[in-house]
Amino acid sequence: MQYFEVSFGNIRNYLQINPKPLKVTIMNVQAPVKKEKYKPSEREADFLAKVENAKYDRQIVAGLQKFIDGKVPDDMKDFYSDEEIKAISDLKGTGRDIEARMPVKITHHYFERARQSAPIRTLIKASPAETFDLAGSEDPGKQMSYSPVEGLIHKYELGLIYVASTCSAHCRFCYREELIAKKEIVREDGSIQAKGLADILELTNYIKEHNKIVEENGGHHPKTGREKLREILMSGGDPMVLANKGIASWWAALSEAGIESIRLGTKELAFFPDRFDDSFFKMVDDFHVAFPETKIRFMIHFNHPDEFLAKDENGNYIDVAGGGLEWVPSTKRAIAEFGKRGWITVDNQAPIIKNINNDPDALRIMQRELRRNKVENHYFFCGRDIVGHKAFNVSIEEAWNILNTSQRGLSGVEAHARLSITHYYGKTEVVAVTNEPMEGVKGGENGVVIFKLLRSAENAPKKGQVAIVGRNPDAIWFDGYKDRVIYDEAGLFSIKA
Repeated sequence: MQYFEVSFGNIRNYLQINPKPLKVTIMNVQAPVKKEKYKPSEREADFLAKVENAKYDRQIVAGLQKFIDGKVPDDMKDFYSDEEIKAISDLKGTGRDIEARMPVKITHHYFERARQSAPIRTLIKASPAETFDLAGSEDPGKQMSYSPVEGLIHKYELGLIYVASTCSAHCRFCYREELIAKKEIVREDGSIQAKGLADILELTNYIKEHNKIVEENGGHHPKTGREKLREILMSGGDPMVLANKGIASWWAALSEAGIESIRLGTKELAFFPDRFDDSFFKMVDDFHVAFPETKIRFMIHFNHPDEFLAKDENGNYIDVAGGGLEWVPSTKRAIAEFGKRGWITVDNQAPIIKNINNDPDALRIMQRELRRNKVENHYFFCGRDIVGHKAFNVSIEEAWNILNTSQRGLSGVEAHARLSITHYYGKTEVVAVTNEPMEGVKGGENGVVIFKLLRSAENAPKKGQVAIVGRNPDAIWFDGYKDRVIYDEAGLFSIKA
């Protein structure tokens, strides 16, 4: 008898190519080891006892099959045309299966925004274009090489943790599709690791141990040179799909572990702004009373002004007396509530994506309206070299020109956002694209592109270093410039990006 290891994924793949019955003999099955549970402190327990969970009706449609079968609300039945449905259905079960790359998911609120907006429809509607070219990396920044415990990326001075594996809706360009689609990642050392979620006990133990070692060694870790881990970014998926108690448990545990500043990355203000209700803000206020020393920052993700601005019957934005534009009421309410709490900051960041927001006018409106409503413009991103990225990414130089053009006429506080791209070494700014010729280097006849490392891994040895390359208007990733390097103190082109 032949024995082999199986998983549900292996079984599924086997049955697709071999319809005969599969006989599996399971031997020596051991009961799973019971995980030790995290025990909240007295201060945590007192705070958590005050937190109330609310019920939310997101009116989510998950899965393309519901659109195919007509099992969606009447107003959504024509969201996909018959031709679109057929084109997508024809790819099901093939190597270009669209939902195998990223499942279809949409809230009714976001459908309402999409119905009035071609860019938003592009963002949320599945298309065969997504899988025409599946070249790219599942981990372009090689973040998983900096994952000391499951669900934590400790690459920079802060830690990023995965606390949810889904969102209320799914962006088709999603940079975390490997987490949502439950894919495994090949690490830099060749090992294979699932991109799982963080565990409170395991994570807080890591934070305490790391910070203890740092303190014992004069403020820097003896191996990495890192300082104290004092800031955490909660990500996923979207942490706002968690119940209030789930979010509160993380905030309290992180605070007790010594974290001074907590960021929460979310697109829920676009997908389902009613999530930010009275029960949520009561939890926020109670947390501030219990843990006044901990700062909270929301990193929100608006990609286009159509996600939060109201429109008239002709599809135009609506002017407000005294300046500004009218917002979608539920989104406006949530933003206004954040604005009442001076100890919370709200920052927006978004990639520049083809047929969604590669429009200077749209970005100008978005930056101005967000800052008018106490939201900082943090980063715009060049698209990442992820699997299927060619369906979404604009070139690096085009992205820079779009952002630069969008900021003409903005004030200094409105135009804070920089253009960033993720390299293996760290977050890198696209500082400038010039038009003056520089002879003697490929691409230099059209000018140069200047990159600067904003953040560098571990103790940031390369922070602030630059690279200068001859232009290539077709480049969507660093490898598009590797044959035209002029100067590279940062080493961006000395390794595979």
